[in-house]
Amino acid sequence: MKQITYKNLTPEGFAKYGTYANMINPVGPRLGAEPIEFFRDMVQSQLGNVPVASFGVCRVLKRPFVMDVSEYHDTCCEVVLPLDGEVLMHVAPAVPEKEFPFDQAEVFLVPRGTLCCLRPGVWHHAPYAFQTEVVNCLVTLPERTYMNDCKVYTFPADKRLGISGEGAR
Repeated sequence: MKQITYKNLTPEGFAKYGTYANMINPVGPRLGAEPIEFFRDMVQSQLGNVPVASFGVCRVLKRPFVMDVSEYHDTCCEVVLPLDGEVLMHVAPAVPEKEFPFDQAEVFLVPRGTLCCLRPGVWHHAPYAFQTEVVNCLVTLPERTYMNDCKVYTFPADKRLGISGEGAR
């Protein structure tokens, strides 16, 4: 099985997939000063033509670091925020083909409290709990995206991808 070594999240490395911001220890422009500071406009998410944003939780339990499925949404971004632990998240760029671009896949270590906004068309799937038994991730999508705009690709057994790196099990 081909192995992909995960990378630390950096603005340059993640730019082609979307944007992110640390929501627990924010930095950057703000309104106000201590004891009340408002860090504004840290990440934007395109909701497509749906006026309702839905918030859900994707609870990921410890499982093997093997990528065997991926998905994308044509018309909207997906926002993922690991609430109580670090996760490994696989991504691949939006491509015209309907098959996952295996040779372009990357995996990022996303720290707890870091909100990631994936661009429309970016391949992804549920993240992997990293060095913990369970991680709860807040997921924001336009209402019912999972029914109306979710293309899923299950990897053939011979194309599954393993995730490796320091701390990966």
